[in-house]
Amino acid sequence: MASRPARVRAMVDATVLVAGSGWPRWPREVLLAGLRGDYQLVLSPYVVEQARRVLRRRFPAHIERFEVFLARANFELAPDPSPQEVAQNQGLVRDKTDIPIALAAINAKVDYLVSEDKDLTARDATTATLRQKLTVLLSGTFLREVVGWSSEQLESIRHRTWRDLAPQADADSDEGSLHHR
Repeated sequence: MASRPARVRAMVDATVLVAGSGWPRWPREVLLAGLRGDYQLVLSPYVVEQARRVLRRRFPAHIERFEVFLARANFELAPDPSPQEVAQNQGLVRDKTDIPIALAAINAKVDYLVSEDKDLTARDATTATLRQKLTVLLSGTFLREVVGWSSEQLESIRHRTWRDLAPQADADSDEGSLHHR
């Protein structure tokens, strides 16, 4: 019996969760791909709480959509690193608040970390150690390289608004309520 290839496992950070809950662009499509099972979505408690804090403080109109997404998503919950492990890895990335995210992804042995955070996605000396341990991709790059989107598909949603999705809102309600209300 041939073994089935393992499904790609990808952790998303709070930037993807927040943007995906608020705007109908690439981060939203990454979340919808996770809902469809195109990859195994991985989250950590730290990332979920970070997204909740940002949404409550800056975008309270989007928190309900986020909570419905969490309730419907079949995600794997990766444990947060210990405070000692975070303290021991201070040079992993330039923003200290991103260390628990990077460590959770590394410890969970995910295939990818998907982020819109320049402190994680920059391809310079500040992320050299991280890039040795983990592949970090922007949402659009993840859609193209992992999910298999074409350049045309990516370009078609670059500037999309909720109004562009109005005829599609009913179909999206089955995909975790990431549509505009």
